[in-house]
Amino acid sequence: MNNEIKHWLSKTEEAIQTHLDNGRVSKTIRNASLYSVNAGGKRFRPYLLFSVLKSLNADLSLGVKAAAALEMIHTYSLIHDDLPAMDDDELRRGNPTNHIVFGEAAAILAGDNLLTESFNLLSNDTSLEESTRLKLIRILSECAGQNGMIGGQMLDIEGEVAAVSLEELENIHRFKTGHLISAPVQMACTIVNAEEQTASVLSRFSEKLGIIFQIRDDILDVTGDVEVTGKNTGSDERKEKTTYVSELGLEGARAQLDLMQQEAAELLKSIGNNIDTASLNEVLNRFAIREQ
Repeated sequence: MNNEIKHWLSKTEEAIQTHLDNGRVSKTIRNASLYSVNAGGKRFRPYLLFSVLKSLNADLSLGVKAAAALEMIHTYSLIHDDLPAMDDDELRRGNPTNHIVFGEAAAILAGDNLLTESFNLLSNDTSLEESTRLKLIRILSECAGQNGMIGGQMLDIEGEVAAVSLEELENIHRFKTGHLISAPVQMACTIVNAEEQTASVLSRFSEKLGIIFQIRDDILDVTGDVEVTGKNTGSDERKEKTTYVSELGLEGARAQLDLMQQEAAELLKSIGNNIDTASLNEVLNRFAIREQ
């Protein structure tokens, strides 16, 4: 892991902790919110945001609260995903899921809290101009809302009781997974006011990353070790969910993953003369590996 980015990831953790520590009304909501935030995870979305800022030769400190807001929204989505009404999981990042520890009502409200407070945190980022903050809030809300992650989650739930084609599966995950991976790229480009052509290529790169992440997740649900992945495996098959593995077979899914990685790498090569892509190649190699 890049040491400079690692430093700013720690600052991101501090920003989330400090903000949630200001919760004065309900200790339960504060503790439930922090429980899932502090459970660990790859911090992929913040890492991606800082990697783009680094590739654009920007001041990484300008991305701390944007990265914190991203991670808070991602964590809220995991809390709600694990609820009995959705994926009904009891293990996340190697720990009991939020509703197992705090109960369903507190888990729902903890997720709501992280979602709401992410925008509170971002709106008060005085290191950025107000106009930039507004743009970031717009990007994040669009990527997380009805035309982004939430819309994709609903399509995914509806797909559990109906046959889903490969094209429909790709569309589901373009929204459910892909939009919150595109968000850090768009946000980083907005922070530095990146050149339009560069921002466009980076956006396409992030779309490939979204697909890569979902295929990898589907593969790990079949082949992963719970001690490594931190969550129970085989849940997709038990729920008869349509996945890249169920549609393409395990080897077919691996081949599709390799293809997406190659296409993402080619996109980075295409802009290599304009920006330093080393940190983004590290993202591709570190986070998009086939299995672990």
